[in-house]
Amino acid sequence: MASISVRKDAPTTSTTAQRVPEWEGSRLMRSLLGWDPFREMAPDYGGPLLAPESDYAPAFDVKETNEGFQFTADVPGLLEKDLQITVNGNRLSVSGQRDREEKKQTDTYYAYERSYGAFTRSFVLPAGADVASAKAELKDGVLNLYVPKRPEQQPKTIEVKKA
Repeated sequence: MASISVRKDAPTTSTTAQRVPEWEGSRLMRSLLGWDPFREMAPDYGGPLLAPESDYAPAFDVKETNEGFQFTADVPGLLEKDLQITVNGNRLSVSGQRDREEKKQTDTYYAYERSYGAFTRSFVLPAGADVASAKAELKDGVLNLYVPKRPEQQPKTIEVKKA
């Protein structure tokens, strides 16, 4: 068994020693940068005094090429059955859920930091997107979603002829 030490209070050896703050700087910055002022208006939020059920929201990379639009997200631990991709008009929505592991009272947890819960991300597609030909692939915890452009929306080269 590994020897893991847990320090609950900062040691004080003299009166001039400074106390270590109760918060961690990186965790505070992460919570401030992830603040969403509109989340309080969501029906399942519970109000400003109650914490949301889930902090799980995978980050997406969105790239436009000459041929189409590429959406990439890291979704470790999710299976194909855990993800749902829908298109309603020009709105592309990606939803999923990662279930929380059951905490056993007999186990000792030194850290419990992974995020769990349901998420939904929505993107507005431009008029030239061909959603009927969209393709999605989940491989090694990375979701790749490709929405091609309609042929009439792709750039064309016009040849200049000698008069």
